[in-house]
Parts: sequence; structure tokens; C-alpha cells
Amino acid sequence: MREFTCLAGGAVKALEAPALGDKILFTQTMAKAWFSRQLSLTSSKSIKPPNRPGRPKRPILLPPDQVPKRTLNSKAGRIALLHSIAHIELNAIDLALDIIARFTYTKMPRSFFDDWVMVANEEAKHFALVQNRLAEFGATYGDLPAHDGLWEAAQQTTISLTARLAVVPLVLEARGLDVTPSLILKLEQFGDKQSADIFRIIYEDEKGHVAVGAKWFRYLCYREKLDPAATFQKLVRENFRGKIRPPFNEKARSASGITPGFYRSLSPLGN
Repeated sequence: MREFTCLAGGAVKALEAPALGDKILFTQTMAKAWFSRQLSLTSSKSIKPPNRPGRPKRPILLPPDQVPKRTLNSKAGRIALLHSIAHIELNAIDLALDIIARFTYTKMPRSFFDDWVMVANEEAKHFALVQNRLAEFGATYGDLPAHDGLWEAAQQTTISLTARLAVVPLVLEARGLDVTPSLILKLEQFGDKQSADIFRIIYEDEKGHVAVGAKWFRYLCYREKLDPAATFQKLVRENFRGKIRPPFNEKARSASGITPGFYRSLSPLGN
């Protein structure tokens, strides 16, 4: 099954896979081989990640403001929510794989790669859970349009690991900590306990993913003798075109290593 001899090669193979089943399988196989110490970090051959990950032909990608929004009080609305979360989780797999492959040569400790392999593997688990739930509704990923904003954010930070960590886990994934608890409550109110339980698993894992991002962001800042909060604010202003919007789940954010001093000045609350 394994057709790669190093972690970077495994990450690229999973990144390039257009078939969703292959992407999940390659990610899980890579993680198992890495944690059982069957892979080196790199090989003698230079390995570069693709500019864009392999993806199936569907869904159709639209600008974010053109993706239809639906309420959760109908089956169609819950399918739309699950589809959007599946799209986010698919991007999250590729973003974790890209961090592994793109920043292999940045002289980071082995534990850095341990963390990001764990993140990629858990994102693959999340996608499979959501895809299975969609199937129970008679739907599948690709049935509805989606947007490409998450990968576009990653493309802004291809040359700086510090910037990538600021934008991906500390902005994009941290947003999930803000919005997921209310989604869980709404799903339970509409009687969809199965979907709520999946979101609860994702929420608990994502706390750890944000914590991984915060840990290594701080590590890089201390290594370069930079102030973490000020550096975060500078990098977000330079590399993130979106907005940092409240309300914030300050308890979950702080527990994951992002205190209000990082992000409040970037939001309307800081004005």
C-alpha cells in the first residue's frame, strides 16, 4: 500500500490525490507509517508540494458571497451545513499536509511533524465522519457548490511558516472554536443529535489543532526574538484579506494558547 519512503513524499502523494478515498487512505497510511517510525523525514530527492491539491471535479467552486445560505430547520439546510463542513475539513487535510511538505526544510524539531501528522490524520477522520453523515441524508460531498477561500488564504503564506501558522490555525481554525458550540446547540434543538455528536468530536479535536498552531507559532517567535502577539497582528494584516469578527469563544481560545491580546485589536472590539 505504501509507495513513499519519507514523510514529505507521503504528504505530497496525499496532497496530489484527486480521489477523496485515496486522499484519506494515503493520509492515514502516512500517519501510521510515521508514528511507527517507518519513514524518514525527507529523502535525497527534492520534494515539493503542488500549487493546488488534487481534488475531484465537483463541487463547483464559487466566490464566497455566491454560495447559497440555508437555515438549519430543514433537511436541505442541514445537508448544506454538513456539505460546507465537509469542504472545510477537506481543505484542512490539505492544509496540514501542505505544512508538512512545504516546510520540511525549516529545521523544526521532529515533534513539530508529529503534531502536524496528527492534525492531518484527525482532519481525515472528520471528513469521513461528515461524509458518512451526508450519505445518511442521501447526499454526498460535491452535490452543492463551495468556495475556494481557505486554499487562497494558504497561498498567501507559501514562503513563511510563521505567517502560515498565524493565518491557518490561529485565524481560520480558531474561528471554528467560536461558531461550533452554537451550531451544536441548534442541531440538537432541531433533533439532529447524530450531526451534533459529529460536530462535538470536531470541536474537541480542533481545540488541539489550534493549540498546536499556537505552540509552534510561539516557538518560532521566541526563536527569532519576536513578540508573539505583535507578530501575529502584523502577519494577519499582511497576509489575511478577511476580517476577524466577534463573538469570540475566549475561554476555548485562551485554553488553546490564543489570548485576547492576540486578536481583539484586529476586530471591531479593538476600535
